[in-house]
Amino acid sequence: MAKELGFFGKISKFFKSVKSELKKVNWPNREEITSNTLVVIVTVIALITFIGLIDLTLSNIITPLIS
Repeated sequence: MAKELGFFGKISKFFKSVKSELKKVNWPNREEITSNTLVVIVTVIALITFIGLIDLTLSNIITPLIS
């Protein structure tokens, strides 16, 4: 019969399984991290520009209508 784990035994088992799973992770290298970071930064800048232009256009259209 399997021995029942107490509260701290369950916590210990959880952290051991987390450690085991983290060993299986395929961690990215420096070049991949740099490349992915640049993609994110360029995408954010493009979205900021796009949303800003839409906001500016809509505010120029709507402001004369309500004043």
